[in-house]
Amino acid sequence: MPTEQDIDLLTRQVLLGAFVLSALFGAIVHRTRYCTMGAIADVFTMGDATRLRQWALAAGVATIGFAVLAWGGWVRAADSVYAGPRWMWLSALTGGALFGIGMVLASGCGAKTLVRMGAGNLKALVVFVVMALSAYATLRGVTAVLRDATVDRVFIGFGGPATVGHLTAAASGWPESAVLLGAGLLAGLPLVAWALAGRDFLTANNLLAGLGVGAVIVAMWWLSGHIGFVAEHPDTLEATYLTTRSGRMEALTFTGPLAHSIDWLLFFSDRGQRLSLGVASVAGVIAGSAVHALATRQFRWEGFRTTEDLANHLIGGALMGVGGVTALGCTIGQGLSGLSNLSLTSLTAVAGIVAGALLALRHQARRLEKSL
Repeated sequence: MPTEQDIDLLTRQVLLGAFVLSALFGAIVHRTRYCTMGAIADVFTMGDATRLRQWALAAGVATIGFAVLAWGGWVRAADSVYAGPRWMWLSALTGGALFGIGMVLASGCGAKTLVRMGAGNLKALVVFVVMALSAYATLRGVTAVLRDATVDRVFIGFGGPATVGHLTAAASGWPESAVLLGAGLLAGLPLVAWALAGRDFLTANNLLAGLGVGAVIVAMWWLSGHIGFVAEHPDTLEATYLTTRSGRMEALTFTGPLAHSIDWLLFFSDRGQRLSLGVASVAGVIAGSAVHALATRQFRWEGFRTTEDLANHLIGGALMGVGGVTALGCTIGQGLSGLSNLSLTSLTAVAGIVAGALLALRHQARRLEKSL
């Protein structure tokens, strides 16, 4: 059994690892312009699928990587925060749609907001504060009560984790590790193949975006689920995942952690406060983006130009906070981390996010047409 000193050292290692990996994520996103909202907008407005292929490559790498980790026994797939026994389909659709609308109005998702903050964008700072506060309210406040009384009451329960791999293994009776690997390969390889087949896609930046972001997601699963796993904690004598707020294995996500960052800053002196993997990730993304922006002389202060621009970002931030918590994740949390688990809720949330983003983009296009 590890000692208290061992736990403290391991906790610091996991937090430092999360910060470093998130900083790398922030630098990659800033350099390559990786953006899920931008990918949807590019296809909608110009028919350009380059950034969509970046996302597909990242999703494929993350899915294959997680499947290999689970197959090799390096992580316990059933302990993932996305592997609960409930398919929260209505929460995922509703929250995803709200998040999708919000990220269009706010010029990017939660992760992109942090990257823009690091590069000197003051509009992103406003979105960060609004999104964090609305997410906190949806975790524990007034919108949490509304969420709990409505969409969270509608779900489909299973006897085990609600993921494609686990459900297939349970139904077929085949070995779980082999099924998880097979499902990951069947889902991930076509995404990778489609991405790499794009004309003019094979550039350094595109490959860095897809392979780099996907690899960071896999590394975070390994860090949280392998390095941070303690089979018998000296205080509780139970298995635990160090530094995670959920007590389960986590990877990158940027809705709940924004709320937890505000909470950590406001109540820093509270002895019950503990720095979490999510908060370390938020700080890491901002730092990584800032370092890259300064190193490449792209750091620029940017503010609001019009009242309408401010209003859009305020509304967008609020919708992302409420929607991200309701959907149990954002474009990174559900769209990559959760999707790499082949979680039914994550797949549904992604559909909701895309639908919401397209609805907002169509609305903006109609407004632009009327103004001409």
